[in-house]
Amino acid sequence: MQILIVEDEAEIAQIIRRALEAEGFTCETCRDGLAALQIFQAQKPDLIVLDLMLPGLDGLEVCARIRQQPGPKDPYILMLTARGEEIDRVIGLSTGADDYLVKPFSRRELVARVRALLRRSLRQGGQSQLYQTRHFTVDLDRRSATRHVSDEESQPLDLTALEFNLLSTFLSYPGRVWTRSQLIEKLWGDDFFGDERVVDTHVARLRKKIEPDPANPTFIKTAIGVGYKFEDET
Repeated sequence: MQILIVEDEAEIAQIIRRALEAEGFTCETCRDGLAALQIFQAQKPDLIVLDLMLPGLDGLEVCARIRQQPGPKDPYILMLTARGEEIDRVIGLSTGADDYLVKPFSRRELVARVRALLRRSLRQGGQSQLYQTRHFTVDLDRRSATRHVSDEESQPLDLTALEFNLLSTFLSYPGRVWTRSQLIEKLWGDDFFGDERVVDTHVARLRKKIEPDPANPTFIKTAIGVGYKFEDET
């Protein structure tokens, strides 16, 4: 897998490069937005680690221009920034970033986020059609979900449309903490009116269908005071 690192601070760029190359990834680095677009055109990386604050074109503009370019290979984009306000995350994700990592971050967290993105099938036309972890597979084309009980046995999951969309959302970002409002935006969009605690009800129903012990969940964990996150081994 080829990764492009776009970071204007040389020391941080080298830290990221060493961490990812130690995991077997092939990395290229550059320090400004225009160079990033040129390298993207020439090399078509699988994933781009993109700093938000760059000289020339900033990360938001680079992200937007990459997403506007047609092609069979649409890279994943992990956006980096020293700013942690929610509005910045919303702007970054709405521009086309796949995930968002706030500086300072640990090497372990960086590698985990990169691996989580690359576990998804490479997107065709900007949309991943298959999400897979050790115990689950969700096929968006067929609208099917499967739980892998063992290496030899898999069981189809009988999910409602909303439960399927909820599980798909969790599998799309393993390890990410989702607030209730973020899940509502994903599942209902602007059509939602009511108490955001309705998310808890649907999570409880999904747990009953996928958890060995719903009272002590293995996969859908509660992030106390925040929301939920999905955890599964690769």
